[in-house]
Amino acid sequence: MTDPAGAAANDLAFRRHLLATLPHLRAFARGLCGSSAQADDLVQDTAIRAWAARESFAAGTNFRAWTFRIMRNHFLNEIRKRKRETELDDETAARLSARATQEDNLHLDDLQSALDCLPPERREALLLIGAGGFTYEEAASICGVATGTMKSRVARGRAALARLLDDKDDAPLTALQAG
Repeated sequence: MTDPAGAAANDLAFRRHLLATLPHLRAFARGLCGSSAQADDLVQDTAIRAWAARESFAAGTNFRAWTFRIMRNHFLNEIRKRKRETELDDETAARLSARATQEDNLHLDDLQSALDCLPPERREALLLIGAGGFTYEEAASICGVATGTMKSRVARGRAALARLLDDKDDAPLTALQAG
């Protein structure tokens, strides 16, 4: 028989951890999704899933990593679902995109556009390490890959991101995707 007072205390502690993690989840989701509305939906879904699975969280382990893994898995599942839907071909997508006309320095939108051009594994690695503040080991655990693989993804992602941002005035970002 479980102690109702103990369960309530555990739920309260879990809730505090979850609320403290929400800004980090939001930042990661924003990087994954590219839009605030989709990011908010992803964070909400992640919080609901984490709450529903709170009994499976092992006390003493990294709570942020646990919730990030929930978010990542949910995000990847949603991508898999969308792949079954109709997608635009590259030619149609290129016709629908428009080059920005502003001549200002790097903006957050430019960074987001460059991040969107990266392969998902590299974008995810950069977001976890650079924006999420995770160690290579923690990020590798979240993604289910070896630490060396995570280091490689980050290094290649940084190089590609730098190239995309350096070349952003020379060619549309979509043309740089293959580079």
